[in-house]
Amino acid sequence: MFSYFKSSGKNKQAYTIAFYNLENLFDIKNDPNTLDDDFTPKGKKKWNYKKYKRKLKKLGNVIAQLGTEKSFYGPAIVGLVEVENQKVVEDLITSNNLKNEHYGIVHYDSPDERGIDVALLYKKELFELLDSETFPLYLEGENGERDYTRDVLLVKGNLNGELVFVLVNHWPSRRSGVDMTEEKRIKAAELVVSIVDKIESKEENPKIIIMGDFNDDPTSKSIKNHLVTENFYNPMERLIDTGNGSSSYKKDWHLFDQIIFSKNFINVEKNKHSFKYAEVFDRYFLKEWKGKYKGNPFRTFAGKWYLGGFSDHFPVYVYLKKND
Repeated sequence: MFSYFKSSGKNKQAYTIAFYNLENLFDIKNDPNTLDDDFTPKGKKKWNYKKYKRKLKKLGNVIAQLGTEKSFYGPAIVGLVEVENQKVVEDLITSNNLKNEHYGIVHYDSPDERGIDVALLYKKELFELLDSETFPLYLEGENGERDYTRDVLLVKGNLNGELVFVLVNHWPSRRSGVDMTEEKRIKAAELVVSIVDKIESKEENPKIIIMGDFNDDPTSKSIKNHLVTENFYNPMERLIDTGNGSSSYKKDWHLFDQIIFSKNFINVEKNKHSFKYAEVFDRYFLKEWKGKYKGNPFRTFAGKWYLGGFSDHFPVYVYLKKND
């Protein structure tokens, strides 16, 4: 399956699909409707325009490189999470490293209490946007009140003329403990399955890509038992089996960032896209290079301390080949 990409050089029939958790890409303005006070010049993190512009430059540099070792193009599709609003995404795609890539944006405001959303970038020369919508995830806290979190984003479009559906996710965190929060991520998985069912009720054998920061590994119950049905393939399970991770917590590596495919991306017919290869983009320049966190993602903040890095997650990406 993977021999196609062992040859040297870039290929015009190879296309990159990517996902990146940007670690709190906030602007510097206070939004009175969200809990973004820390990310203001007077807030706890002393977030200012210089730091914001520096982060945009760094993130743009990473996104521009994803998949370009083998593909002639920059990523055709990039799912994003932890963006505050559409303006920060616009600032990202017009930053120096991305301004000539001609990306379009799909973004909606989510009800998340901190004001962070999910979004999708698409290269206009490769992907034709047809439709998009969001699906809220309804959760309740211990007191019975609604626990507001990120919506699931569904994007429909033509990738080089072939119809595909992309779902971008940012599932509830493990902050209160893995076992305490597991049910929330299972509910998120059930929501995604219901969206897939809706797509399949309208389209015959649709090609579907599910990506996101799931806050669970490929082997976790929410992913393995609830999300990846018999019609889907998760290439990230193979990666985690070989020790790859996209984020680290207390010296344990996790692969929360995943891209999952419907199985009709495998061994497909002429003029269709097929899955070839998945990878964590964990290049040396994205890592802490010394100290007790050596090898971890070089993040922007550690608590309130500004480090000036990229993100606390490595991006992940896959190659698709369009069969001649």
